Amino acid sequence: MNYTDVPIWEKYTLTIEEASKYFRIGENKLRRLAEENPSAGWIIMNGNRIQIKRKHFEKIIDTL
Repeated sequence: MNYTDVPIWEKYTLTIEEASKYFRIGENKLRRLAEENPSAGWIIMNGNRIQIKRKHFEKIIDTL
């Protein structure tokens, strides 16, 4: 099994594209939120790529 075979709900981090589909939030909105909150606990920067910490972001979404 390789990384792409892992179900999205079991991944620790998601790309903007994956997070957009998973959380049903537009890619542009997610990217803007990440860029406006670079020190947020739900973001990991992988070079210039934004990774979303799935469980951390789920908690934020649950509180909204």
